Amino acid sequence: MFSIGGTSWMLLFAAAAGLVALVVGLAVGRRLGPFAGFAWFGLLWGVAVIGIVTLIPAQNGLGYIPADQHATSCSWDIGGPAPGGFWIFGGGQQVLNALLFVPAGLFLVLALARWRGGWVLVPLGLAVLAAYSLGIEETQLHVARIDRACDVTDIIDNVSGAVVGVVLGLALLPLARPWRAKNRG
Repeated sequence: MFSIGGTSWMLLFAAAAGLVALVVGLAVGRRLGPFAGFAWFGLLWGVAVIGIVTLIPAQNGLGYIPADQHATSCSWDIGGPAPGGFWIFGGGQQVLNALLFVPAGLFLVLALARWRGGWVLVPLGLAVLAAYSLGIEETQLHVARIDRACDVTDIIDNVSGAVVGVVLGLALLPLARPWRAKNRG
């Protein structure tokens, strides 16, 4: 049986997603300028990496997970069933969940702030990131084979990280000024 999981697969998929995001970023950059291309590259790659890290099994070779060993509901216990560490790094999983969403929030602002409707698009994009986090947790609940746990704490951490990213993006706007017609150099 062929199985996918573990850090090496995550890195491989992240590299492939980076190449696809780079192609899109270059295409956007030709039309809207290099800053916009970079912002869209970062946003697309950030969202892809979130999916890769959260939906690929943490360990290779998990195989079959019996239904009676998989959770049937999400944990509503703040702090959740997740271990204190992460399989790649030591430290708190909650901090890493938040950090995973920071780039997506930051690049969301930088990608959308160039339009007059950015003040509507950025909060809408933040809501989409929150829905993405919810969708990931639902997938973790229903797909036993990936051996992940659905936890409301993860959603809170993810949305908090996206909000921090949006705040950082807003802080960078006066320096970046993406609303200029075409950013050169």
